[in-house]
Amino acid sequence: MALDYFLFLAAYLAILLSVGLAFTKRMSSLEDFFLASRDLSGSWIFLTLVASWLGATSFLVSVDSAYQEGVSSLWVMGVPALLTVLIFFLFLARPIRNLSILTLPDLVELRYGRPVRHLASVLIIWYMILLAASQMVALGNFLQVFLQTSYFSCLMIGTVVVLIYSVLGGFFSVVFTDGIQFFFLFGGIFGLFIYLVSSSTFQDVSQTIQNSGRLDYFSFFADFKTNSLITLSFVLAWVVSPIVWQRIQAARSVKIARQGLAATSIALFLIYGIFVIIGLLSLPLVSVSETGGPVLSAIIATKTGKILGGILFVAVVAAIMSTMDTGVNTGAMSMTHDVYFQLFPSKRDDHVLLVSRISTLVVAALAFLVATQFQSILKTLGLASEIMAVGFFIPGVSMIFLKKKWPSAGFLSLVLGGGFALVGFFCEIGILALRWPAWPFSVPYGLALSLAGFILGILIDKSKVLS
Repeated sequence: MALDYFLFLAAYLAILLSVGLAFTKRMSSLEDFFLASRDLSGSWIFLTLVASWLGATSFLVSVDSAYQEGVSSLWVMGVPALLTVLIFFLFLARPIRNLSILTLPDLVELRYGRPVRHLASVLIIWYMILLAASQMVALGNFLQVFLQTSYFSCLMIGTVVVLIYSVLGGFFSVVFTDGIQFFFLFGGIFGLFIYLVSSSTFQDVSQTIQNSGRLDYFSFFADFKTNSLITLSFVLAWVVSPIVWQRIQAARSVKIARQGLAATSIALFLIYGIFVIIGLLSLPLVSVSETGGPVLSAIIATKTGKILGGILFVAVVAAIMSTMDTGVNTGAMSMTHDVYFQLFPSKRDDHVLLVSRISTLVVAALAFLVATQFQSILKTLGLASEIMAVGFFIPGVSMIFLKKKWPSAGFLSLVLGGGFALVGFFCEIGILALRWPAWPFSVPYGLALSLAGFILGILIDKSKVLS
């Protein structure tokens, strides 16, 4: 059985690697490498956004949450994803696309000054490393069930493949592979949906729930406190996430960007609804103890045949790698433009591309190291979202609409919020032994600190002007 899945994986990875080779010669500048020359159509914006969004957390964790928690699992990923896309569509697409910047720290410098730019760059790179690491964790956990090899070896396989096509082809390669992964993903999702509808019924689900005594399984508002905090953390983080900003800036125009966002919102609404149904219908059929892994692993390994199982296997791998490559590429963009070329300016095209590729390698290597320390997908992604939610949301959204510099406001907000997230991260990995609130319950505290720093900074900046 391991050989069958290995062959499916090898064929799929060969397709991705060929894309990296195909686009190697298309780049001559930083915008070519990281923004696809600002020439993406609405269709490509839609494909790459959906594929990037539907990573490990969306596919594996959403189905697992629906299987374990029921309808309220929509709060984990579905509700925050839809809210975030609608916020971009309604309020942020136009101001973001009209900004003459390459990265978020470019705007940070305009609104808060150069020292704050450097702090923001560190925060964003840290976030992207943890985001990529969360997908590596998922890939390692998923592949080891089927390839019957170690978690470390599975991490290495996925990381190397993503590195090859990301380093060779840059952002356009990432976008094009996202398009390929989109179709694998949709094929797997709808194939699984049809299989489960024909194999299980909601009456079977209800009977299983009654036998277990879990009366809140069909309640949308079950465990509302925890779920609302998870939603808050993800929405705040994703609104200032460089991933969506990068795709909006890479669009041909504001109209094209909004078309892609509108299509994305419709697709995410349908897909997350299907994820919940998949999780519910799986309840009478499988036990995760059959494989010791995610629900989808149990379904693929024990219920589907070779063909459908192979398609589902590739679909899950596609979901994971489509977000992993995005995290690596966006993190490398910030490391190249916001760190290296701030210290060592250069306009030589060959130098720009070389540094961009080295940065891609560095970000992937750091994410790989983080992934070796964690094996919880949701926890790793939660820590990543906390960085942006409490460290960057308030100064990040404010800077879109500010007209002059507020250096103290940006500095204090980033230091207090980002510092709070950093302490929480160190507590999670055991470096600090403090009684610190765990994610997502830590989010309101960090957000309050960031807001207090922003308000205090405004007062300080105003007092400087008056004096």
